[in-house]
Amino acid sequence: MTPAELSVVFFLQMAVIIAVCRATGWLVKRFFDQPQVVGEMIAGVLLGPSLFGLLAPDLQHMLFPKESKAVLYVGAQMGVGLYMFIVGLGFRADHFKSNAKSAAAVSLSGMAAPFLVAVAIAPWLLSQGLFGKGIDTFQAALFMGAAISITAFPMLARIIHERGLSKTPLGTLSLSAGAIDDAGAWSVLAIVLATFGGGAGVAIKAIVGGLAFVVFMLTIGRKLLAPLGRWAEREGKVSPSLLGVVVMLFMLSAWAMDAAGIHAVFGGFILGTVLPRGVLTREIKKQLEPFAVVLLLPMFFTFSGLHTQLTMVNSLGLVAVTLVILAGSILAKGGACWAAARLTGQDNATAMGIGALMNARGLMELIIINIGLQKGIIGPALFSMLVLMAIITTLMASPLFELVYGRKARESGQLGALNEDEDEDLIHASAPAPAR
Repeated sequence: MTPAELSVVFFLQMAVIIAVCRATGWLVKRFFDQPQVVGEMIAGVLLGPSLFGLLAPDLQHMLFPKESKAVLYVGAQMGVGLYMFIVGLGFRADHFKSNAKSAAAVSLSGMAAPFLVAVAIAPWLLSQGLFGKGIDTFQAALFMGAAISITAFPMLARIIHERGLSKTPLGTLSLSAGAIDDAGAWSVLAIVLATFGGGAGVAIKAIVGGLAFVVFMLTIGRKLLAPLGRWAEREGKVSPSLLGVVVMLFMLSAWAMDAAGIHAVFGGFILGTVLPRGVLTREIKKQLEPFAVVLLLPMFFTFSGLHTQLTMVNSLGLVAVTLVILAGSILAKGGACWAAARLTGQDNATAMGIGALMNARGLMELIIINIGLQKGIIGPALFSMLVLMAIITTLMASPLFELVYGRKARESGQLGALNEDEDEDLIHASAPAPAR
């Protein structure tokens, strides 16, 4: 396709993507009390070969030609990275410090148990031909461990924001554990990529580079960014010039993590956590979130959906594999996080709430399995099974959390009253979802 033809297709694509994502998001929110992002995950699958391509293959191919996928990929990475930056803007470092012990315990437990499950099922999955050529048992176990142990960090943050838990110990403990959890999973993925042919240098660069970036941002970077906060406070707003500086810093942070071999999302999140709080973070969030949520994130869900073929799970044997992966993922992750929270002093309702939140896979699962598919680590059938697992565990998270924690906490007054700043943060965090 010529650039002009690609441009025409792109604008039509985006119109369809936004319409389907917003409509599906509204439906799941209206009738199933699920966050908008859950509907968008489902919409991505609907637009792919699993439904749209099955019912109207010629029309689906015309709307999503192969040449356009590179454009969708870039927009998808921008969207998920920018969204994680916005999540970082609402992160409470003070609560992280006060919950560091519990967060580490929950995170490590939530990784160890799924890895044991992965070790147990990896040989069986290999025997089913679900991995790429040249993958051995060790590599398969590492990848499955990373995929099962990953947490839907953006999804977790979304539920916490929408339930009014952003400023509570449960909210920051869950976010802290999710951050540690996902960083560990990405480090494991880097090792898998290294053993798959990239060489040991890939893993070393990813782990050392990621740690160096985090240490720099939390120390020197925080001091270098302080003038931006004073600039915003002095003007009482975020001017276009200041917004441009922040967006440039986001791009550099995303590039640094991508270059290190981790992922752009962590660069954005770390930058968001260290930006000075106050007018700067509040206004940046207000200006960027609608663009990221309405336009860019749907590109990511659609890109993932275009690679998902649920029709490949077309035999009793493959259905059984899917059910084993699903059951193992839920019991290992949720159960381990609950147990760790209890052992570190949390009450049962809080521990069960943490287990429910940490059990969602969502965006991060889609990111990691997309990398696995692109690198040839997993095949299309296993990719589709893991997409199903991501959707089901994400769908479970909100109602399960409400059942084990939300209603009881509200009835007993544990959530407390939100101040005006928190109300404003929650409004922007849940925008542009329909009014509740």
